[in-house]
This record gives sequence, structure tokens and C-alpha cells, in this order.
Amino acid sequence: MENIYYLLLFCLVCWYFIYLRKLSEAARRHAKHYCEQNKLQFIAIARRSSRLTFTKQHGLIWLSLFDVEFSGDGESSNNATLTLFGLKLDNIDIPPYRVH
Repeated sequence: MENIYYLLLFCLVCWYFIYLRKLSEAARRHAKHYCEQNKLQFIAIARRSSRLTFTKQHGLIWLSLFDVEFSGDGESSNNATLTLFGLKLDNIDIPPYRVH
């Protein structure tokens, strides 16, 4: 009977890694789209954290924060924070940056 629990745990861990990959791909897609819309140069993206959380608006959902590196002038780089609820974009927090 305990083999079923090990199998369930293994499947849960595999699902989690696959979900994190889908999450990273969605964040990259949102960041690139935002940079294209605002004429910014997309440089890189990295996941800062992901956690299961409960909000009144969304219910039980994965909250993920990503650090996005971009350039407004092609020479310097700036960092922004991208927030996802599930696979949907919630917010992009961008500090002031130089433009050319």
C-alpha cells in the first residue's frame, strides 16, 4: 500500500516541475510582449519565487514573482518585477529608466 503513496508523491513532484516550466514560459511570453509594446529591449528573465497562496479575488492559486532585465536605451540594463497569478499576468512593476 505504501508503494502507491510513493508513486503519488513521485507524480506530484513531476507535475510540479512541469508546471514550473509552463509558468516560466508564460512569464517569458508576457515579458517579451510587454517589452515589444513599449519599445524596450528584453534581456533576461529569472523566477524569484513561487508559492501557493489564497486571495479573496483569485482563491487558492500559485503566486509567482519574476525578475525581468530590460534596456530602454540599448546600453544600460534595468530590472523590473513581473507578478503572475497562475499563468495570468497580474502586474509588471518597472522603475524609471533611460530612453534614447
